Amino acid sequence: MENNLIIRHMTKDDVDAVYKVEEDCFVDPWSKDSIRKELKNDLARYLVAEIDNKIVGYVGVWFVVDEGHITNVAVHSDYRGKKIGDKLVSEMVELCKENNLVAMTLEVRTSNSVAQNLYRKYGFKMAGIRKEYYSDNKEDAIIMWNQLKEV
Repeated sequence: MENNLIIRHMTKDDVDAVYKVEEDCFVDPWSKDSIRKELKNDLARYLVAEIDNKIVGYVGVWFVVDEGHITNVAVHSDYRGKKIGDKLVSEMVELCKENNLVAMTLEVRTSNSVAQNLYRKYGFKMAGIRKEYYSDNKEDAIIMWNQLKEV
């Protein structure tokens, strides 16, 4: 991992840089307006990964009752393989625990074994399939859950 990696809460000043990561990572990226709206969403929490004052990744979660639903985990392709995604997920799991959430969930492409392995490292387990979840190619999504504490 980079020694100068900082994980911090996203601010409105980060929107343009987060959008660049979004464009790099996703076929159907969120718009800048969508990212801005997420920052005003009382249920949403977003963290960014920054190296030398440059945003290189981000993660988002929605707090829904007592569960955290991860919306996106993205690391710019120029910075992959440096454990940045690992650190983002780790920090988000801790944020959810600090907020007394009992579980976390997410969807991940069936073809994205790297992400699936990362999520498993933090306690996520496969719980089902969403057929043709992704609109760009009708790929299925694996639903994964992480039970943070007993209810």
